[in-house]
Amino acid sequence: MAPTPIKPTAAAAGAPPLSAEDFAARLLYRDALMLVIDKPAGLPVHPGPKGGVTLRDYLESLRFGLPRPPELAHRLDKDTSGCLVLGRHARALARLGALFGAGRVEKTYIGVVEGGPLEAAGDIDMPLSRRAKTRGWWMKADASGQPARTLWRVLARGAEHTVLELQPLTGRTHQLRVHLAESGWPLIGDAVYGRAPRSGPLRLMLHARTVSVPLYPNRPPVVATAPVPADMLGFMAAPLRGISGTASGFSISGSKPEQSGL
Repeated sequence: MAPTPIKPTAAAAGAPPLSAEDFAARLLYRDALMLVIDKPAGLPVHPGPKGGVTLRDYLESLRFGLPRPPELAHRLDKDTSGCLVLGRHARALARLGALFGAGRVEKTYIGVVEGGPLEAAGDIDMPLSRRAKTRGWWMKADASGQPARTLWRVLARGAEHTVLELQPLTGRTHQLRVHLAESGWPLIGDAVYGRAPRSGPLRLMLHARTVSVPLYPNRPPVVATAPVPADMLGFMAAPLRGISGTASGFSISGSKPEQSGL
């Protein structure tokens, strides 16, 4: 039987929907409190002024028997793919919110940048603030802004670009994008802080690779890994050949869906 597409909201009408079954298949982890999904690039997590399909159109397909759908515990940019954490009910969201707020959730990203650093690894410590009060998402480097820190290391180098592993130690809006652009190696496909055109086939080359959540006091953290998307793999084909072996500790596959405490 062919998958049944979900019915998009009125704001999302006319956009090509992903089926509920296909979206649920992107589940990376599930337990009684939390879900981790592999968000596709191009899907916003919140409705925007232009309408269109958003993550909220798919939350009903992730109830798994609970009376209400899950809700976001944090957010990812529309064009960023990868691990996204959802809380399954109010108590879970409160616990996850406290963990994210305290900086106890560890996130690792993969980004492809123009050019690249000369060093093999580094630490970007650069405070950020809003560029305009009317655009709370638009950020800039500002010595008097909020603290923002990112660790990075080179995974592979190409002729014109570099593949980086990125670990944000703080969670400022657009932190990785601004830190990389201000360092002189903007993310490929970044039309706001980089040199990408405002429209075109190339999306932002940023992927939320892993998330580690210390959800339970007496257990190891929950770790989920999202596979590198096909469009990024195609773009990074040559550099990735240098890091696909076991010596670098990197592989392109993701974690199998896990279930615990159901």
